[in-house]
Amino acid sequence: MDKLIIEGPARLTGEVEIDGSKNAALPIMAATLLSDGKSVIKNVPLLSDVFTMIKILRSFNVRVSFSDGVLEIEPNGYKGYTALYKYVSTMRASICVLGPLLARLHHAKVSLPGGCIIGPRPINLHIKGIKALGADAKVEHGYLIAKTKGLRGASIYLGGAFGSSVLATANVMMAATLAKGKTIIEHAATEPEIVDLAEFLIKMGAKIKGERTHTIEIEGVKKLHGANHTVIPDRIEAGTYMVAACATRGDVTVKRAEIKHMGSLVDKLIQAGAVITNKSKGAIRVRASRRLKAIDVTTLPFPGFPTDLQAQIMALMSTAKGISIITEKIYPERFMHIGELNRMGAQISLEGESAIIQGAKSLSGAEVMASDLRASAALGIGALVAKGETQISRIYHLDRGYRDMEGKLSKLGAKIRRVRE
Repeated sequence: MDKLIIEGPARLTGEVEIDGSKNAALPIMAATLLSDGKSVIKNVPLLSDVFTMIKILRSFNVRVSFSDGVLEIEPNGYKGYTALYKYVSTMRASICVLGPLLARLHHAKVSLPGGCIIGPRPINLHIKGIKALGADAKVEHGYLIAKTKGLRGASIYLGGAFGSSVLATANVMMAATLAKGKTIIEHAATEPEIVDLAEFLIKMGAKIKGERTHTIEIEGVKKLHGANHTVIPDRIEAGTYMVAACATRGDVTVKRAEIKHMGSLVDKLIQAGAVITNKSKGAIRVRASRRLKAIDVTTLPFPGFPTDLQAQIMALMSTAKGISIITEKIYPERFMHIGELNRMGAQISLEGESAIIQGAKSLSGAEVMASDLRASAALGIGALVAKGETQISRIYHLDRGYRDMEGKLSKLGAKIRRVRE
C-alpha cells in the first residue's frame, strides 16, 4: 500500500483542473447495459472505481475500451446477470447495474455493495423501487436476487429516513425506461449526477421529464440505443480544492468546474470570509488572505450542503476562529475522521449527529490513517496547514475519488510525495 507524506504548512496558489464526475460516470456506465448499441462517454475520470465498473461490465462479456478519458462500451449480445462480490464489495455504486440488468434480462443477481465505511447504507429503497415495478426480490447468501416476467410502470415514493436516495433514484429510473407504461418517482433525488444520468438516458431514446425536480416521470419505451455523452465535472473534487485553498489562505483558480452545482459550498465559504469569483465559464477563483471564521454546517440532499464535503469542511473549521458545529443529516455515523484530525491537534468533540469544533490556531504533523474516501481528503487538507510532517496511510481510499491528488497539489505549491509503505 502507498501513503502520502506532506510537509506543512503550505499556501496553495495557481490553477487546478477538475476531472469528470465519478458519481455521474459510474451510473452512466451501468446505463449502457440498457442497449445493444455502442456508447461513447467522454470526460471519464481515471480512478480505481471506474476500473472496477469496467471489470463488472467485462464480466458480462461487454466490450469496453478506455483511453484518454474516453470510454467506448459495446454491450451487444452481452451475457450474465451476476455482479460478483469481489467487485461489488469495494464500491457501493456497483448496485447501479441492478436496474439495467433487470430491465434488459429480467434477471439480476448483485452482491450486496461495499465501499467506504461511513455507517449503515441499506438498499431497502432499491428493493422497494424494483418491487413496485413488478419484480420479485430477495436477499440470499449475500446477494440481492431479482426476477421479473416484465416490468410495469408504477408510482413510487422513494423518500428514506435521511431524505432521497441518489443511487435508488438512478436504479429505478434506469429500470423504468424499458418498463411498460408510465413510472412516477416521488421524492426523487435531484443531484446533478441524477440529471446527468437522465440526460444520457434521453440521448439513448428514453422518455424522461422532471429530472431536475423531486418528481420524475418516465414513459417506458421498447428499445434504447447507444449514445455519445460528456460527463459533468466532479463537484466534490472541485469543492475539495476550494476548501484546501481556503484552509491554506491561498489563491487558487479551479478550472473546468460548475459553480451552479456548488451553491451551498460557495455560500458557506463566503460566510466564513473567503472571496470567491466566478471568472468565466468553468473557472472559479478562491481566495482567503486571513484566518477564516467559524461557521455552522448541516449536510442535506442537493441543493443542500453535500455529505461528501463534510469531512473537508471540518478540516477547514479545525483552524477557523471560533466554535463551529457540523451536523450530519445524511450519514449520521460519518465521523471517523474526527479522531485522526484530533491527533493533529484539532479540538473536535462529537455529540450525537453533530461535531463541535473549537478552532485551533495551528495543527501539527502526525501519523494518521484514512478511514474512507472523503476522510482521506480531509486529512490531506489538515496536513497542508499543519506544522511539520504528516504521514497519511491507507490512501487507496483516496484513489477511488481523486486522480493524482499529489500531482495537482504539488503544482499548487504543496510539498507532498507518495511512497510505498
